[in-house]
Amino acid sequence: MNAPVPGLAPTTYIGQDTPRANARRLLAGRGQYVDDLRLPRELHAAFVRSPHAHARITRLDLSPARKSRGVFWCGTGADVARAVSPWVATLTHFKGMKSAPQYAVAVDRATWQGEAVAVIVAQTRAQAEDAAQLVEVEYEPLPAVTDMETALDAATPVIHPDLGDNLAFTRGVDTGGVADVFAAAHLVVEDTFRFGRHTGVCLEPRAITADYNPSENQLTVYLANQAPHMMRDIFAKHLDIPEANVRVIARDVGGSFGIKVHVYPDEMAIVGVAKLLGRPIRYSADRLESMSTDIHAREHRVRAKMGVDRDGRITAIEIDDLTGIGPYSVYPRTSAVEGNQVVNLTGAAYDFRHYVANLRVVFQNKTPTCQYRAVGHPIAMAVAEGLVDHAAQKLGIDPAEFRRRNLIADDNYPYTSASGMKFEALSHHACLDKLLALMDYPALRAEQKALRARGIHRGIGLAALIEVTNPSAAFYGVGGARISSQDGCTLRLEPTGWVTAQTGVTEQGQGTEAMIAQVVASAVGIPVEHVRVITGDTDTGPYGGGTWASRGAGIGGEAALLAGRELKANILALAGVILNRDAAGLDLRRAQIVDAATGEPVLPLAEAARIGQYRPDTLPREFQPQLSVTRQFGQRDWPFVFTNGIQASYVEVDPDTGFVKLLKHWMVEDCGTIINPLLVDEQLRGGIAQGIGAALWEEVLYDADGNLKNGTLADYLVPMAAEMPDMVLGHVETPTRSSELGAKGAGEAGTAGAPGAVMNAINDALLPFNARVTEMPFTPERLLRALGKIA
Repeated sequence: MNAPVPGLAPTTYIGQDTPRANARRLLAGRGQYVDDLRLPRELHAAFVRSPHAHARITRLDLSPARKSRGVFWCGTGADVARAVSPWVATLTHFKGMKSAPQYAVAVDRATWQGEAVAVIVAQTRAQAEDAAQLVEVEYEPLPAVTDMETALDAATPVIHPDLGDNLAFTRGVDTGGVADVFAAAHLVVEDTFRFGRHTGVCLEPRAITADYNPSENQLTVYLANQAPHMMRDIFAKHLDIPEANVRVIARDVGGSFGIKVHVYPDEMAIVGVAKLLGRPIRYSADRLESMSTDIHAREHRVRAKMGVDRDGRITAIEIDDLTGIGPYSVYPRTSAVEGNQVVNLTGAAYDFRHYVANLRVVFQNKTPTCQYRAVGHPIAMAVAEGLVDHAAQKLGIDPAEFRRRNLIADDNYPYTSASGMKFEALSHHACLDKLLALMDYPALRAEQKALRARGIHRGIGLAALIEVTNPSAAFYGVGGARISSQDGCTLRLEPTGWVTAQTGVTEQGQGTEAMIAQVVASAVGIPVEHVRVITGDTDTGPYGGGTWASRGAGIGGEAALLAGRELKANILALAGVILNRDAAGLDLRRAQIVDAATGEPVLPLAEAARIGQYRPDTLPREFQPQLSVTRQFGQRDWPFVFTNGIQASYVEVDPDTGFVKLLKHWMVEDCGTIINPLLVDEQLRGGIAQGIGAALWEEVLYDADGNLKNGTLADYLVPMAAEMPDMVLGHVETPTRSSELGAKGAGEAGTAGAPGAVMNAINDALLPFNARVTEMPFTPERLLRALGKIA
């Protein structure tokens, strides 16, 4: 902040706990979610879905459904394909990646349980669902590929024969000389880590309403989605409509976590049917459909080992990652990114030079997997942090001290990791020091020791982390995906002196609107209450990438800052003309034009705005007020701007039941310039909760035939408030120099580190029993098996 001056002080909201402006509206029930929308002449859709994981469709008779009350239209995959062309999800920078063409509705074969095989359109949702029950489908079951461990075996059927095998993508990294380093190591620890497949459980399921106007060849899609401009491009391409004629509106979105940033076949089908029928078509997935059609994530088996020297310094890491992604790579971001991130990020917080990684991504007859909050990070962090604690335990070194010896030094930047990741500036040691102080680590260890003597088994687990944020075009653009890495902000000065801000960054509950308002208000010099933010409309907002990879504040916020500064300069130029003063001697503070030196008000902003908008005739002919500006920003200095942090978990394990009780959780994080500490902390807490869910409860289960076993929230367990521990948060701020705002992302760090911290805490509690668990989620059954109490 500038030094105080007499009169009005400079306006800034950066770093303040500003409440979310849209919270009152949402709490009052005034949210505008897709399912709240009603259009004239709209129809409702329901899908007939395959009960088999893999089956040929031998007969499909829609005639009984067509006779059902209220039914307007019934269609097969071939019918929908007349309007929607298939897609193939690969990226050119993933060399050798392959996937089969995917249709909006299966044409002759279903490849996972829940894939749509027909669509029914009726006057109401209930009528459509009733008619869907009448459709007669005969299937020829085919062998299902469910075990990723055997997906590449010669005896395993190939899901897509044209592809030759079930291998979607493979990648290797080898820095050279790794075998010799392992041979010379004082200690080598090895573990096999398994991660349960799980999914995001959004409060609002996926929802879409598509309205096609054949008279003007225009398509409007109301969609619960994170990236409206990406979807506009895709709808235009696959429905053969000029992109300028496609409008995508994503107003309020009830949670997403990456689930709603992908192309879903059933949503493409809805848009295709709208074009075929020329009527608005609406569809919302119910919870059962969500569990079998929303993307899944994180089904990995990682074999890993770490070498250390006598001083407890890491010398080498090797991993072999196998992941199953379902029958198709998900469009357009692909299903290879998660595994690729595991390769890139494993051990990346640590200072070592020798690294080998092998990745295999395989097809299987399960729900497709793709990017979900903290893509690949929880796997990479858990693997590295598990090895770190294992090595520390074998060497008799305290886990905190082991990290202190191996984390990249805070003065050793810029730094390139063994996997090739480039880091601008991180603060691992500052974060570690702050975390240990927050925990009162020595006292906690003393408490643990005293309780252990009484037969109470508590564990402390640490997990250092890094997080990919503010990505450049290196993420998707270089691979040919039409996903924008830049974002824009358009500001308009209203005649009242208020400012309307339109941004390409979208809102799913994380506080985008509040963040943009704070940046704009600070840059322009007006109260934050005088900024109205509009998001999620491709017709009115500037082109941008939307919300993903923790880019909202770092990319969208920077665009808002640049636009705000430009608008302020234009306002001061107008004020200078009105006052016949040099604009360089003026400033804008708290909606008042002031003398920059004294802070004394000389003209209300509202009056300057009134003159600029309504009385330009009073201004010199050669001066034209410019009271609307658009600025764009794309980060180009680094492939990614990384954040870092560290977490700690304190748990109690009951060795008789295998139950884990979460006692407390700590996190210190460095996301650069903090715009709104309240929102950042809630992002971290929410992320930690999702990470804990993965560690202890969440897992999508299938039988050997590919049948989903727990497709309801009665069986698929998610963390509830009662299970959550108190969370103590701290911050270190290392602003990025790639932008003027200096902000990095914060949305995924909590999820990235929590599973590893909980795992290490559990294993710390199990030390007296010489037991260890590395398969998530850590259910009571798995703990009891590790303890040798059940077979």
